[in-house]
Amino acid sequence: MRILGIDPGYAIVGYGVIEFSGGRYYPIDYGAVTTDADTPFPKRLQQIYNGLVSVIIKNDPDAMSIEKLYFQNNQKTAIAVAEARGVILLAAQNNNIPISEYTPLQVKQAVTGYGKAQKPQVMEMTRRLLKLEKVPKPDDTADALAMAICHAQCSGTNLRSVLNRIKSIDNYKN
Repeated sequence: MRILGIDPGYAIVGYGVIEFSGGRYYPIDYGAVTTDADTPFPKRLQQIYNGLVSVIIKNDPDAMSIEKLYFQNNQKTAIAVAEARGVILLAAQNNNIPISEYTPLQVKQAVTGYGKAQKPQVMEMTRRLLKLEKVPKPDDTADALAMAICHAQCSGTNLRSVLNRIKSIDNYKN
């Protein structure tokens, strides 16, 4: 399964594409879509959308994993991140990519085995799981790779998804 992990933002959108096969993780592509603070916000949203569509076309992911939005202290920032997140979701939806959302606690639990792990621990474990020489920079990129690993851990096997479909068909019939 090829998974696109996203750390949403409007100045920096981290992305990480991994292949999950045979219980192992393989890094495929990672980086960040960045926008300049002097650029009008609608143009920044367009740059985010276009940048992610390019990543999607280049890597052809089977799924996208993105951080759930949670309330922050600064409402102005939260609204801007929510708007950026909206164009990110649109990019995936327009390319028929299933979207899964995870909380920071779920990501920490999936990557380190401990839901209250500190950011450096998550970043180091991400590096180790992907067998990278160093933690990718910017931090948003490492966070995006952790999002992808989280989805690999949480999505289960193909057999599980087949069993879930059978279960939902049975529930529908009854």
